Amino acid sequence: MPGRKKKHYTKEQKEEAVKLVKVSGESASKIAMELGIPQNTLQNWVRKARIEAGEGETGELTESERAELKRLRRETRRLKMERDFLKKATAFFAKESDPDSK
Repeated sequence: MPGRKKKHYTKEQKEEAVKLVKVSGESASKIAMELGIPQNTLQNWVRKARIEAGEGETGELTESERAELKRLRRETRRLKMERDFLKKATAFFAKESDPDSK
């Protein structure tokens, strides 16, 4: 089954579609059909816009918060690797410097 080509929308197109949903009072489904955008796509844009505006559910992260979380997780992994390496190096040198271990 050949894959469908994913249509890309500009930031401006997304913003305008979300604005139409907010201002018009029409449902996202109706606006999506009028604009020729898949319903789920427009609903996702509206949900993300609400989150970015601070109107999301408790626990939903903004794009910047998600990016920071990703950066912090990457840094945590790196720091754990460094810590583990230093533990092994410390054990190695402690063993080497102990005169009784030879």
